[in-house]
Amino acid sequence: MSDLLPIRRALISVSDKTGLLDFGRFLAGKGVEILSTGGTAKALRDAGVPVKDVSDHTGFPEILDGRVKTLVPQVHGGILGRRDLAQHLAQMQEHAIAPIDLVAVNLYPFEATVAKGADFDDCIENIDIGGPAMIRSAAKNHAGVAVLTEPAHFAEVQAEIEAQGGTTLATRRRLAAAAYARTAAYDAAISGWFARQEGQDFPQRLSLPGVLRQGLRYGENPHQKAAFYVDGSNRPGIATAAQVQGKELSYNNLNDTDAAYECVAEFDKPAIVIVKHANPCGVAVARDLASAWDAALLCDPVSAFGGIVAANRVLDAAAAEKITAIFTEVVIAPDADDAAKAIFARKKNLRLLLTGGMPDATAPGLAFKSVSGGFLAQSRDAGRVTEDMLKVVTQRAPSRAEMADLIFAFRVCKHVKSNAIIYAKGLATVGIGAGQMNRVESSRIAAWKSEAAAKAAGIERPLAEGSVVASDAFFPFADGLETAAAAGATAVIQPGGSMRDGEVIAAADKAGLAMVFTGMRHFRH
Repeated sequence: MSDLLPIRRALISVSDKTGLLDFGRFLAGKGVEILSTGGTAKALRDAGVPVKDVSDHTGFPEILDGRVKTLVPQVHGGILGRRDLAQHLAQMQEHAIAPIDLVAVNLYPFEATVAKGADFDDCIENIDIGGPAMIRSAAKNHAGVAVLTEPAHFAEVQAEIEAQGGTTLATRRRLAAAAYARTAAYDAAISGWFARQEGQDFPQRLSLPGVLRQGLRYGENPHQKAAFYVDGSNRPGIATAAQVQGKELSYNNLNDTDAAYECVAEFDKPAIVIVKHANPCGVAVARDLASAWDAALLCDPVSAFGGIVAANRVLDAAAAEKITAIFTEVVIAPDADDAAKAIFARKKNLRLLLTGGMPDATAPGLAFKSVSGGFLAQSRDAGRVTEDMLKVVTQRAPSRAEMADLIFAFRVCKHVKSNAIIYAKGLATVGIGAGQMNRVESSRIAAWKSEAAAKAAGIERPLAEGSVVASDAFFPFADGLETAAAAGATAVIQPGGSMRDGEVIAAADKAGLAMVFTGMRHFRH
């Protein structure tokens, strides 16, 4: 059989009709017989494209509310029959089965139906049966059939037919690979949805749907390859963001930007988060974004240079002027007004991402990490400590101002690599210690950073003086707490649960600190 195959008969049935009419007109102009069903057939007819209903082609009507219309031998025989086997051709002729040379099918919009919150029955009705069957049949028999599963395939195949008079084997193989990837992702979305309906967080078999959003120049380092896939969940963030301006995003940009946006989503009032290497280096809540920026930047202006900035409000001109006053790699926010966009446009390399919304920090979901031979899965850290959950364990209870800062600091802790220590004052971080192998070193680094930041700002006393301190996990010894007290902290928030809690509480009482236990930790490895 020749590598190059002309198209004489095509079956087209698509839910996404992007590019359909132009492709239909092109095929009709080449004398191709077009078979179709339902809404696709109507759209083609309304555009003046000759089309034959599948039921007329098969001699079998659509039944069961359209659930059965292509699951018949005249369709699958026409797709699966091998053109290079005389026995197949003879059987096709005996049973009046005409060859189908091109199958263009995109599936019922199951993922979109789930994403919009449809009820169970509606989701079930949007599970395509005939579509995946035809796609898989055509992909299996790609030696004699071209299978198109994305609107982008229309123009690609049209160009090849125009240039060569048919489709090449290389193209059909590539389209077949894309077809199996599409049905695999589709089934993964369905199986994942079903598992959630049944309350199965971790089913026996777990498939992950993903659609390529963009290829990346490289990964964390230039010798690593990388790409960005989206899972169709529509969680506001980097997956939903429109890039308004700036250079191409890198792997590290995307990773850091996601970390920043998830952190800023923790706060209800105007907030700014500045991230460097996936760790916050400044976080603040204030009356407006410009004020929040000033307070966040004060925490660590050195690390903020070349960082990622996230906001949880529409960016305005005042915030944009301040953010662009230093070198910034990426800015992400739900939106920006025209004045802010004009200010960001002065910095042509700065990437501005607008997501259209804020993610819910308490929403359930799964998080994954690859390991040798597999991957780990866990529920995402959607935990959130509130004041009513806290247990005062010291002789002195926190003041109202201290309590607000303690809750703020602990929410920041959730997004800092463990071991994490956060000093906060006035709903702003004033010292962050991240990722150390022991907690006392994180305490010392956070205190040192508060001193360095004060010196850079011309402030006589360390920023941590009069602050509160948050620890993502319990203090195993009193030394970490004593370091915080020496830095000027007046109140402490930590999970508790150490064998030496009594020793740590006694040290807090001796230093006059107020301390609360959360009963919840936030390791972030």
